[in-house]
Amino acid sequence: MPRPAVVFASGQLLTAECWAPQVAALSADYDLRFSDHTRDETIAGMAARLLGEAPPRFHLVAHAMGGFTAFEVLRQAPERVISLVLIATLAANDGPAQTERRQGYIRLVEDGKFAEVVEERIPILVHPARREDEPLLAVVRRMAADTGAETFLRQQRAIMGRPDSRPSLAAIAVPTLVVRGAQDGITTPAHVDEIIGGIAGARFEEIADCGHLPTLEKPVTTNRLLAGWLAEHDQRPGSEA
Repeated sequence: MPRPAVVFASGQLLTAECWAPQVAALSADYDLRFSDHTRDETIAGMAARLLGEAPPRFHLVAHAMGGFTAFEVLRQAPERVISLVLIATLAANDGPAQTERRQGYIRLVEDGKFAEVVEERIPILVHPARREDEPLLAVVRRMAADTGAETFLRQQRAIMGRPDSRPSLAAIAVPTLVVRGAQDGITTPAHVDEIIGGIAGARFEEIADCGHLPTLEKPVTTNRLLAGWLAEHDQRPGSEA
């Protein structure tokens, strides 16, 4: 019997390596796929590419920028998504302050200072207690290097041009789990409230002592949440779902 498909959608400057602990925990039971967020300059383009490469039906697990793509996937082809997991993301588009910060990143990269952008972002990516955790930071830096400056610029432009997804939240009818690290330096409790208030029946799980990267910072907890969620929404014959 075919294994259910799970598509992982990653955040900016992150690669499939951010899901390594989840691959180790879930690959025996699920067909794991990874969306390509490296070639498009719009969120709509990223979503269309994800849909073009994904199987007909799949669970969608999205982190950060991947969440922006997930919202677009639910607008373009909601019938293909079995369930949705949103990790460390938000539904609103950028305000002026966020746009200015991103434009500052773009200027740094265009001046040949891509490495400075990576180092500037680290304090907002991980829990304060992990900012000297060299093995964790080495993974973050390696993913950024593998992404590269040109892809980062495409991702920034896509994020800056994304639509406000709050008006379309009420149309999301698939089972939805929202996950946030309690010390996330990018998303806030208000962002979570907007999502769970907009998607009927959405469930929320907060991960204690965790920043913006739950998949790497708290892999055991994240794996437990994902395994339980996917099992609950398993549509194979004989499953409990």
